[in-house]
Amino acid sequence: MKEHNSAVTSATNASAFDRKIARGVARYQKLNGDYSFFFSKINGYDDNNEAWIYSEEKRKLNFCTYSYLGLLKHPVIEAAAQQALKKYGTGTHGVRLLGGNLDIHEQLEQRIADFFGREAALTFSSGFMTNLTVIDSLLGKGDVIFCDELNHASIIDGCRIGNAEVVRFPHNDMQALDRLLADAPPQVRKLVIVDAVYSMEGDLAPLDTLIALRDRHPNTLLMVDEAHSLGVLGANGKGIEEHFNRRGQIDILMGTLSKTLPGQGGFIAATQAVIHYLRMTARGFIFSAALSPITTAAMLAAFDVLEQEGPQRRQKLMENITYFVAALRSEGFEVRAEQAAIVPIMIYNESKAFAMAQYCHQQDIYVMPVGYPAVPKGQERLRMNVTYHHSKEDLDLALQVLCAAREAVAS
Repeated sequence: MKEHNSAVTSATNASAFDRKIARGVARYQKLNGDYSFFFSKINGYDDNNEAWIYSEEKRKLNFCTYSYLGLLKHPVIEAAAQQALKKYGTGTHGVRLLGGNLDIHEQLEQRIADFFGREAALTFSSGFMTNLTVIDSLLGKGDVIFCDELNHASIIDGCRIGNAEVVRFPHNDMQALDRLLADAPPQVRKLVIVDAVYSMEGDLAPLDTLIALRDRHPNTLLMVDEAHSLGVLGANGKGIEEHFNRRGQIDILMGTLSKTLPGQGGFIAATQAVIHYLRMTARGFIFSAALSPITTAAMLAAFDVLEQEGPQRRQKLMENITYFVAALRSEGFEVRAEQAAIVPIMIYNESKAFAMAQYCHQQDIYVMPVGYPAVPKGQERLRMNVTYHHSKEDLDLALQVLCAAREAVAS
């Protein structure tokens, strides 16, 4: 019998892991040294205007926030959180199925279901966890998932961890999706998954065509991630269904409580049967701690604020988006999207994108570059998130600094 040298094996394994870790450390050190703004800390928000933050002891204009409607420090939402803290404390100290189920958890889920016109809803500890566990729970061996190539990482990972076959189709290419669905056997369970608003592109899923394809191909369901559309799209902020006037026609509607809504967590809204099924099979729900009572109460209040103040806030947000996109294009910037609050400015070069972002931070404009792996190589950009709280003067200032950054990088 050949003698096994455990010391040599251990050293070999350690060196392999060391090399992998070293590559990550080198990347971190480069970013932290050359582009330290990636790790800058936010110390607080301007009391008079949420669009301005304090970072590294400087006041900066924020274009990274997801607080699209400016609800982050809303007094009604904060008051609800404070009341819940007094009544329930800071946590549940349990999972929902084992003593951690609060009355306000079920109230929030019913509120979400009512908001979207669904029979029921279920909340999860994070948006990422929602996609990760729900996709794995719904699909298994012999099933097929059709996934847009630019879907959020949580959807991609949710597809990877299960046993279903995964077919990725070119971004928003409905002809390709139609062909791929037709190639799958009719009796096979099929799930089409898309983002309502794509987080790096800012464009919308073509919902009308997606619904038509779902209806054309048997045993097919449609799941849509509303993370960046909730509160932004639709006359009442009810997302992509309302935007396209197709209320109630998405089979499985996923959303987050951490973008327009100023909390944390995710949710699924669907039929009562689907929610009952997920409650008993979704491991990320069963084995994860329940949402804190503070967050839960705050989100209940946030939906009330969204319905009461949303139309006025959304109108100003849309005016800001239209104004800023037009101003950028007038200065020669390439902007891909204009219907949502995510405004990607295409640079097509990583070093230039990073250098422009660095220049902006030095001029107190808080913006981040986006490169690989978040977007394909050669598709680097600056991502600007426009919000309700931005004034025309704020947007003009940002444009002025962006123009100067472009010139500085080019010289």
